Amino acid sequence: MTGELTQLPGKTAAGCARRHRQGLTRSGGRFRRRQAAKVYGQDPRLRTLLERRRIGYVLAIAGNRRVNLEGADRSAADIIADLADRHWHHYRAGQGAKGPRWYARARARINETAPTGYRWLLIRRNLTTGEFAFYRCQAPTPMPLTALVKIAGIRWAVEESFQAAKGQVGLDHYQVRGWTAWYRHITLAMLALAFLAAIAATQRPCDEEYIALTMPEIRRLLTVLILNPHRTAAQVLHWSQWRRRHQATARRCHYQRRSQP
Repeated sequence: MTGELTQLPGKTAAGCARRHRQGLTRSGGRFRRRQAAKVYGQDPRLRTLLERRRIGYVLAIAGNRRVNLEGADRSAADIIADLADRHWHHYRAGQGAKGPRWYARARARINETAPTGYRWLLIRRNLTTGEFAFYRCQAPTPMPLTALVKIAGIRWAVEESFQAAKGQVGLDHYQVRGWTAWYRHITLAMLALAFLAAIAATQRPCDEEYIALTMPEIRRLLTVLILNPHRTAAQVLHWSQWRRRHQATARRCHYQRRSQP
């Protein structure tokens, strides 16, 4: 089981790291692996606690963070120059809005003198922009590169869900004045998101002419047809089909251009 460490509303990132450490201490660690953002990867006490409990992790770090490679401390970004072409492998990270998302991945063993566990620096390169991302990884037993890539990709789904909740149901449209008000707002927002997601999941697979109804389009239709009924249902559905047809055309062109890494 893999857990995701996320930042709590109204709390600083450093404060959240401290709270997660306290939670791990109380719970005894129910997850076999942890995945988290840069602020957690840069917290040595959190990494020590996870390793002590034999919980593997894939934690994002900044490129200027130093790791031990072959006995020398170097920044994560400097290690890129030592990686030969054969160390890079292309992995598909799912379908994006503009086509398949391809990334090149490589890893290097770090901290090899540690008495227990296996540690790696995982590097991701964007094939379009050339941008790099870095992850500090640890596991009690040897792990293949594909497993580390899969764990690192979990955060994409979490971030996508947060973005959808903020953009579609106003998850972040609140003022933290009290626990009760905050809890009610978050509960209603997540209920609305679940409602939109359930409707979107029941749609038929898209075809070449139209894309399937997405959560933003479903929310737009509900708003216009129920809350602001100034146009007829036929007009609203006509414009919805027009948008979905043009989106399908744009997506088809993007997919053709990016079908190969």
